[in-house]
Amino acid sequence: MSAAEATAPLRVGPRKVLAVACGAHALHDGYTDLIYVLLPIWQTEFALSYAALGILRMLYTGAMASLQMPASILARRWGGAFVLASGTMLAACAYLTIGFGGAGFTLLAAALLVGGAGSATQHPLASALVSRAFDEHGARAALGTYNFSGDLGKMAIPAGVAWLLVVMPWRHAVGIVGALGILVGVAVLVLLPRDLGSARNVAAQVKIVAASKPRGRIAFPLLLSIGVLDSGTRMGFLAFLPFVLKDKGAGFEGIGLALTLIFAGGALGKLACGLLGERLGVLLTVILTEGATALGILAMHWLPLIPSLACLPLIGLALNGTSSVLYGTVPELVATEQREKAFGLFYTGTIGAGAVAPFLYGMVGDAMGPINAIIVVAAVCLATVPLAVALNPWLRQAT
Repeated sequence: MSAAEATAPLRVGPRKVLAVACGAHALHDGYTDLIYVLLPIWQTEFALSYAALGILRMLYTGAMASLQMPASILARRWGGAFVLASGTMLAACAYLTIGFGGAGFTLLAAALLVGGAGSATQHPLASALVSRAFDEHGARAALGTYNFSGDLGKMAIPAGVAWLLVVMPWRHAVGIVGALGILVGVAVLVLLPRDLGSARNVAAQVKIVAASKPRGRIAFPLLLSIGVLDSGTRMGFLAFLPFVLKDKGAGFEGIGLALTLIFAGGALGKLACGLLGERLGVLLTVILTEGATALGILAMHWLPLIPSLACLPLIGLALNGTSSVLYGTVPELVATEQREKAFGLFYTGTIGAGAVAPFLYGMVGDAMGPINAIIVVAAVCLATVPLAVALNPWLRQAT
């Protein structure tokens, strides 16, 4: 390989990589949460039980969670940008099939399984591309921005489809969103080199970017453990929040307002805490965000309805903010050529924990009631602090 070839991957501007990754993240997270909007329609259209609706949701998220590591392996051979574009088009084709394929339940289920497989490429590959592009200048802040873009997609795409449903049949609205995904996939191919993130180009970049990151067998598992507990806390709290508010006298409108408030605060938290982590470091930021999350959850236990609602944006900020700090720390703990694999493991663990946590905390809620169950959620949240303390020496080695 010539010197010119070795430096080629680095000629892609970091901001360009970040913009493309943010666009892909917004689309894929929007695709994931769009299912919530469509479930009531599918229930009526196909006369489905709640169990069947749960299976549909599980097919998409299950495929997305379980195939992140295979996506990382493919990226090592074919390039992260190419596999990301291919996965984006695969997810888009799934929605196009749902929209224009005249899908019955079986075809709908198959399309969701394929869509989840396509979306499995996004988190590990886009994260690795961003972290590599900003390796020497603010990877954590860049990953915080990338993380924030996913929340924008969660708000924009489901809301946009909900608006389209007023003026057109649901299949047409879904087909439009599928066509949008094709455009995003093409943009990834056009704007990023096809082999960006491939084994050859990563090897070239390792020669240029300092590769003296810690490879300890303890540091990354510690970070992953924090991420698993943080994700479990987030999903466990959100599962109980409607019931806690209902016990305080909230109706459906109040619960809807509460979810809007906490998601808005969460979107801001993902952006702000990525920047905060750059200034304060991982340990102090995790202590602040997880401590604030635990205090906020406990406040929901004691405060009446209106003050509880007022606290939700701040709870959302802390509840979601930790994730940006954790994602942004992955590049500090693994070698450059291992980042797709590391992000694949990290997202598999955190998404899997988020899927299992409502069931586990649900058993606690059955035994103790929802009000007491959120106290358990707060206690588990604080368990991240000693793990962050144990991780801190490894982070000092990375700086």
